[in-house]
Amino acid sequence: MAAPATIARPTGETLRGKQKEKDVRMSNIIAAKAIANAIRTSLGPRGMDKMIQQGNGEVIISNDGATILSQMQVYHPTAKMLVDLSKSQDIEAGDGTTSVCVIAGALLSACEDLLMKGIHPTNISEAFGLAAVKAEELLTDMARPVELANREELINCVNTSLSSKVISEYADRLSPIAVDAVLKVIDIATATNVDLNTVRVVKQLSGTIDDSELVEGLVFSKGFDKTASGSAPTTFENAKVALIQFCLSAPKADMESNVVINDYAAMDRILREERKYILNLCKKVKKSGANVLLIQKSILRDATNDLSLHFLAKMGIRVITDIERNDIEHIATTLGCLPVANIEYLTPEKLGTAGLVHEETVGGHKVVKITEIVNPGKTVSILVRGSNKLVLEEAERSLHDALCVVRSLVKKRFLICGGGAPEIQVAQKLAAYGRTLEGTASYCLQSFADAMEVVPYTLAENAGLHPIGIVTELRAKHAQGHTSMGINVRKGAISDMYELNVLQPLLVNTSEISLATECVRMILKIDDIVMVR
Repeated sequence: MAAPATIARPTGETLRGKQKEKDVRMSNIIAAKAIANAIRTSLGPRGMDKMIQQGNGEVIISNDGATILSQMQVYHPTAKMLVDLSKSQDIEAGDGTTSVCVIAGALLSACEDLLMKGIHPTNISEAFGLAAVKAEELLTDMARPVELANREELINCVNTSLSSKVISEYADRLSPIAVDAVLKVIDIATATNVDLNTVRVVKQLSGTIDDSELVEGLVFSKGFDKTASGSAPTTFENAKVALIQFCLSAPKADMESNVVINDYAAMDRILREERKYILNLCKKVKKSGANVLLIQKSILRDATNDLSLHFLAKMGIRVITDIERNDIEHIATTLGCLPVANIEYLTPEKLGTAGLVHEETVGGHKVVKITEIVNPGKTVSILVRGSNKLVLEEAERSLHDALCVVRSLVKKRFLICGGGAPEIQVAQKLAAYGRTLEGTASYCLQSFADAMEVVPYTLAENAGLHPIGIVTELRAKHAQGHTSMGINVRKGAISDMYELNVLQPLLVNTSEISLATECVRMILKIDDIVMVR
């Protein structure tokens, strides 16, 4: 075992690692706080957005904490822990990714003060663990149950989440879509979670976000493949849909093979064989009874060619190509069909049946919708439209957060008011609880309680209000028993959050505090950084 590092002094005295431990802790705390401060201005409905330029020149505009941090180049190992913290919150609750980092930053500032006062890190860690458990109990007491059948209340929750997004002006359009999408894929009475893979989001660059829609079935952001004749049908009733994973084009030779053609007769023979091969494939497709083909994208060769599209059009069969591998399972579940990897196994039993398959043109772009499916799976599709790529991608991220908010309410069927009200209530109750304890635990709980006020303070700060005055007034209201009073950033005043329908899932708040505390306790217990090759 290596001897502990020592630092020699001119007098001959040695300092056995104590100063080094302090320096490492302070370095870790400063690095993590830098990350928290970087995204703090993005918190709340009046928060600022960040423009992120990637190495390839792509630009992202967002104020979603998880998106911003995932794109940042972070080198300090402790700072990376805050990036992972935001990801964990995104996975657990889907919302509150900025708040969790801001809370962690405030707790680290509290730790910094406590360490400077000489309190041992282990004592701080234990007290913070106790405070987090107590905070979750207090939040649960504040919360009120929600019925999933109450669609309006769910929409209000989603509206609160979307109010801080770049596309907040379209919240009234996206919120009902997100709520209805989740309610259609779960059994309200028994569901304890939501598989978001059952909700397929399809992006199309046309129109505005207001043109987005929920489709009970499948939607594809491209039309049928064009045929030479141009007279093929665009609408099918009682359609038979086949999902195939093989190509309707001539087979290709191996990479290193060479085909030598010496005369025109050989060339003619090859073309005849190709025509015969493709016609045979098309006849087998027709024999199966399918009149709509969905073909998986292939990197080896073209999914179709002009010849196969011509034959299929003559047979009254339309094709959609370039189906992504990741979408195959969702499509198969929705249609109740089986993906087929070989033409020999394409039989009527493996097809899906849809009442209507229709190609339509919206905003100059074609889409294909498959609806009225017989024996459909519990899935839905959402078609998101946007005027440009930046708006479209942010709309998709916001919609994901909206779906996660509804999922959080399914997992834990309680909601709580927003606007900084829960944090102020927790701060006051924790401070009172801390006064009943003895020793350093009491002091640490008081610091934890003070750190909780960072959320209302930051909300007021980002809204251009006077944070100290607003938070002081909020404290007074809560001390009088008005536990649902929070910051109304639009009017710059203190209002009842339940009356304003500023609501959020309880799971978001509880996971924020538990995950932030867990991360801070881990950082607090690190006393050295060892570099290895």
